[in-house]
Amino acid sequence: MSTSTSRPALPVRPSFPVRDLAPGVAGMALVGSSVTVSRSLADAPLFTAQAVRYAAAALILLGLARAARVPVLRPRGREWLWLAGVAATGLVLFNVAVVRGVAHAEPAVIAVAVASVPVLLGVVGPLLEGRRPSRRVLWAAPVVVAGAVLVEGSGRTDAAGVGWAALALACEAGFTLLAVPVLGRHGAWGVSVHAVWMGAVMLAGPAVFTESPSAVAELGAAQWAAVGYLAVLVTAVAFLLWYRTVAVVGSGRAGLLTGVAPLAAAGAGALTGGGVPGPAVWLGLGVVVAGLAAGLRGGPEPAAS
Repeated sequence: MSTSTSRPALPVRPSFPVRDLAPGVAGMALVGSSVTVSRSLADAPLFTAQAVRYAAAALILLGLARAARVPVLRPRGREWLWLAGVAATGLVLFNVAVVRGVAHAEPAVIAVAVASVPVLLGVVGPLLEGRRPSRRVLWAAPVVVAGAVLVEGSGRTDAAGVGWAALALACEAGFTLLAVPVLGRHGAWGVSVHAVWMGAVMLAGPAVFTESPSAVAELGAAQWAAVGYLAVLVTAVAFLLWYRTVAVVGSGRAGLLTGVAPLAAAGAGALTGGGVPGPAVWLGLGVVVAGLAAGLRGGPEPAAS
């Protein structure tokens, strides 16, 4: 796959200090917490709530970009398709899968599906970046996934819940992979801004035609709080943090950080009355940390084949 315009290769360093990885860790922690927060929206008008979320996040991002004097470039050529793909998969379909999924399954099931993303990113991401997949990342990715499963367990679900979880997995991978071809020119700010406003537009149509314009008035106080949290922290902040990390360390290694999401989901569940984590959770935490340490160790990325 290629774009109609040349793009600079993503600068991937041979070693990754904490300051390069910390934004991605924080971003995935926010994503993990969103699974529990999204339960408040299970009975809300879905498309309206998400459209409001992304419209608010777009305004926040544009305001922050202007304040920081960061230029947001206009997409050109096939960049429109890549960015629309990010919006359609990582924003629209992913959040539909999460909100509908938690109605059929425990948040743990959805979080484990998201944590399985390292396997996909470890293989496909480097290929999109013009490199061979890192053997270290390919070995570490299943370890991270195994640890995430230990953290969350199998969880309660039904056939519909499994289907929504699988869709969430595919969409979470698309959120990163479809951004790779445009990160070089647009950077974290540009990709975040364009993906978010496109997502808001995509959701506005179904909101108008399947839910009445007065659906906004149906949102309760807890649902407004959930929308605000998702707009500010899980969208505006987390998107910038995540894409910055992908641009610096590459999508393969950054993908390992998705293992943080189920840990955050477990922590959020405990804080909201889920109880103290048991031995399996602590064991899973150790496995995730071991996988991250193995996959994120310094060392040059494989060259393009």
